[in-house]
Amino acid sequence: MDMVAMSVLDSTMVSICREMGITLQKTSYSTIFNEALDFTCGLADKEGNLIAVADFCPAMIGGIPVLVKSCLKEIDLDTLREGDVILHNDPYRGGLHTPEHTFFKPIFLDGELQAWAVAIGHITEVGGMTPGGFAGEATDIFQEGLRVPPIKIKNAGVDNLDIWKLLLANVRTPRTNYGDLRALIAAVDLGEHQMLAVLRKYGPRAVQTIVSDLLDYAERRMRAELEAIPDGIYSFEDLIESDGVTPDKTYRIAVEVHKQGGDIVIDYTGSAEQARGPINATLGVATSAAYNAVLHMTDPSIPRNSGCFRAIKVLAPPGTIVNVNFPAPSVGGNTETHPRIAGAILGAMASAVPNRVMAAEGATHCNFVFGGVDAASGEYFACYDLEVVGWGGRAFADGNDAVDSINGNCRTTPVEVFETRFPWRVEQLAFDVDSGGAGEFRGGLGYSKQMVCLNDLITVSQMTDRHLSKPWGLNGGLEGGCGATLVKKANAETWQTMPEAYGKISSSRYANVDILRGDRVRLTTPGGGGFGDPKQRARESLQRDLREGYISAESAKANYGYTEGQV
Repeated sequence: MDMVAMSVLDSTMVSICREMGITLQKTSYSTIFNEALDFTCGLADKEGNLIAVADFCPAMIGGIPVLVKSCLKEIDLDTLREGDVILHNDPYRGGLHTPEHTFFKPIFLDGELQAWAVAIGHITEVGGMTPGGFAGEATDIFQEGLRVPPIKIKNAGVDNLDIWKLLLANVRTPRTNYGDLRALIAAVDLGEHQMLAVLRKYGPRAVQTIVSDLLDYAERRMRAELEAIPDGIYSFEDLIESDGVTPDKTYRIAVEVHKQGGDIVIDYTGSAEQARGPINATLGVATSAAYNAVLHMTDPSIPRNSGCFRAIKVLAPPGTIVNVNFPAPSVGGNTETHPRIAGAILGAMASAVPNRVMAAEGATHCNFVFGGVDAASGEYFACYDLEVVGWGGRAFADGNDAVDSINGNCRTTPVEVFETRFPWRVEQLAFDVDSGGAGEFRGGLGYSKQMVCLNDLITVSQMTDRHLSKPWGLNGGLEGGCGATLVKKANAETWQTMPEAYGKISSSRYANVDILRGDRVRLTTPGGGGFGDPKQRARESLQRDLREGYISAESAKANYGYTEGQV
């Protein structure tokens, strides 16, 4: 291997992916792109192997290898031409969930296919039974929006107008969707342009050789990391508290990790049968979650490409919550079930590598989606508003406070932007005191967001978790706090949970709730579990927590054994 050439090419390709993402962000219309950054851009070789990706959404990073290769099985490569752009969003064709639209652009040099530019983005509005794309009470895939198999949205550089008409006729916000789809196309256009410059500079044969070496190098690095982990079989279980449809039923995530030498097998046998509601994960999600967890336990400098994933095998029985069969719904699998799977893998490995895992995080994106007709402008609006959670404590540090769940890496929309774009006024945005699990290293805090409706009517749906089951601690650490969704109607005196106010069966998943002018909604997100015995927490850390308002005096006494006079 030419290590210098390999390092230069790897850095160059990652920079191209980063430029693709910046282009997508700057040219998009929706807040989920230009504020939350819920997208990923990558490059794949002509066989569909991931060869470079930037630091965007982990769920999509791990999903690209399965997604691209699945789609290439349906594409007749002999019919491809320069300037083609292929669109796809079908969860049952290697995708992650319906809102995520993937664009592939073949990269040709002198008439020969060399690589693919890939951009995946979460489109806010995809049709279906709810505005905003998260039908919390869906019972089949057809209620979750328009599914698109791999088709050419551009043919030899020319728009396929019939496809555009079909896509935009099936959504509530065609103008915004048009802008976001164009932004995704702009991203793959840039990826093609920049990668062609690389191919011309070094020559296609040299690039192919260096890329092959890079994949092998990443594999060797990953196997060396795994070899340092004690061999054994490690198991863990967690529960998803509801599917939004079946009352009083939980769903088990069972993980057994088989580690031997430089190989690791993630076995989900024993997980619950697929749910009637939309919490099911596709095979792409289950595979991505395994990659996500292993990457969290290993050296972050290992190149993230298909080579580093060769050492990781996944067993996911069909017809279960981790490998759903058609036509069951699956929109929540990528946002709610993925982080629970990844967390269960980390929980399983806690005894093997305690310094490389964390206690449970909030493990939800608190998907709060809404839409309606703006009373002032008369235009339809839709929004996917994701919230942040607390991460679990670690063997050497407290959990992160109020960050996106482990598979997202997304940002929240700033209040000023949120209030400008949508008819809400945010009255409070604050850490949720005591939501971080007590421990020698405290769990991170969730937060509370309270807003009042400024429109005649907003239709709201939500898909979240951990409203009933608390995030678990490790090594004697205590559980983190639960989340909640509360509403106070305009003329009411008290707050109610969303189910109480609207007769829903689930506290964390519901669809098409009518919020009227003057109604208030409060979203509280779960914190992270604690790590280690709370009695061992350093006094100066506890004093800082009290001074900054992260914990209350009552918690300091009850959970840490400190009285007011001692602190």
